[in-house]
Amino acid sequence: MRAVQITSLKGPSAVEVVDIDAPEPGPDQVVIDVKASGVSFPEVLQTRGLYQVKPPLPFVPGSEIAGVVVSAPSGSGFSTGDRVAAFPMLGGFAERVVANTDLTFHLPDNLSYEEGAALPLNYLTAHFALLKRGYLRHGESVLVQGAAGGVGTASIQIAKAYGAGQVIAVTSTDAKGEVAKAAGADAYVLVDGFKDAVKDLTGGRGADIVVDPVGGDRFTDSLRALGDDGRLLVIGFTAGAIPEVKVNRLLLNNIDVRGVGWGAYVLKRPGYVASQWQELTLHLEAGVLTPPIGARFPLEDAARALASIDNREAVGKVVLVP
Repeated sequence: MRAVQITSLKGPSAVEVVDIDAPEPGPDQVVIDVKASGVSFPEVLQTRGLYQVKPPLPFVPGSEIAGVVVSAPSGSGFSTGDRVAAFPMLGGFAERVVANTDLTFHLPDNLSYEEGAALPLNYLTAHFALLKRGYLRHGESVLVQGAAGGVGTASIQIAKAYGAGQVIAVTSTDAKGEVAKAAGADAYVLVDGFKDAVKDLTGGRGADIVVDPVGGDRFTDSLRALGDDGRLLVIGFTAGAIPEVKVNRLLLNNIDVRGVGWGAYVLKRPGYVASQWQELTLHLEAGVLTPPIGARFPLEDAARALASIDNREAVGKVVLVP
């Protein structure tokens, strides 16, 4: 089968498309023909050896896919021909993959495979961030950094689906701001001067929650954009720099900085992801959650797909289509 491999740690341009043997399933795994693979920032980091998961070289990256079941263990609830989304953790940039039964999920009929491949990482992370770590309450205001990207658009939609009163997007351009609004944001503000703009939009109160997959220079102003009892959710560092917190800032308005490590959390808690998927399915079937697909690439163009994220050009979800 065709697959994308990371064979060296020289960045996105060094990935290779190769022919390798199809994977063999373990006793509790589903074999899936991949119809679409999600591309995310962790894969960019893996091409440089900078992600916390460091498999030996060479390896096939790709943590989220959608496709059709080829085979499944008896009693798993899956049958040949089922449409599914899955979180295989590795191996998704290929024509076929294996995934654990507890990390494989039935894909609602109203979603395309490309939309399905956009769900496992971004939407489950956003759900975990806003509900489990952020304790989002009905009517609260949510500020989303990097709002036109995959995590950003997912966070906008999850926030709206679960009762946020106001969702404000922070983007680097007006074009990306329109992407965020199309995803459901009530308003967008540009990065330059976003703190004061957010204060204006919230009547001087500040945001209740900031979702931050970006980090970098804007982190301090994200803290300043919070109101009393606000929570800043640290999801990642697409800007590259990992910011530091001067904890005296937390005292002033009784604000919190909370880490969001979805992967580390769920791998220690079997069954948690299934409960998340069950919750999201209601919103997916109702059309409330509709992942925006920003770009589609064939497997042969995996390097370009990764580069689009690395260069911060991507909007919505980037997917590979075998």
